[in-house]
Amino acid sequence: MSEIRRRGILLVLSSPSGAGKTTITRALAAADANLAMSVSVTTRPAREGEVDGRHYHFIAPQRFTEMVAADELLEHAVVFGHSYGTPRAPVMAALEAGRDIISDVDWQGTQQLAEKLQRDLVSVFILPPSLAALEDRLKRRAQDSAEVVAGRMASSADEMSHWPEYDYVILNRGFEESVRQVQSILVAERVRRERQVGLAEFVNRLRSGA
Repeated sequence: MSEIRRRGILLVLSSPSGAGKTTITRALAAADANLAMSVSVTTRPAREGEVDGRHYHFIAPQRFTEMVAADELLEHAVVFGHSYGTPRAPVMAALEAGRDIISDVDWQGTQQLAEKLQRDLVSVFILPPSLAALEDRLKRRAQDSAEVVAGRMASSADEMSHWPEYDYVILNRGFEESVRQVQSILVAERVRRERQVGLAEFVNRLRSGA
């Protein structure tokens, strides 16, 4: 009988800084054996507790420029003065092997991914319940200076204006519920007709009685 294989999915979560995309992304990857984190490259310094190669690949600006020139990145953007990008090779290898990749990138990166990987991309935008809740989260995580927090808040309105460009939009009223909602999206997307390689051949064999 013909084998049905599934092509992998690139699941992308975006949100304003502090709305929960990174926390949700890591929880989803930890709970699903077939969902691996895409490890981005960045020129920003590591924050406390971050591990090179696990949370990000921390590289020099010159190396980042070289990767862009060599087309080694599926997407790249400058966010709050630092460059970020998604390495091409590991993502493409995973998709071809039927493994799913999850990544948290901003709207700029999502637009680039949509141009290059339209059939493989599933995009989700995470909204905060309110601006007050967003600011409170940024302050409580204590990773940035007051000046940086103010800058992130100032850019949040522009970031949220891109919600119509996404396949799905989730209002992050609670962490556990948001995780469940994205898991439901992933379950449905995995069985989309176009992701099942060899499905037509399989159905034809069934119809012929083979």
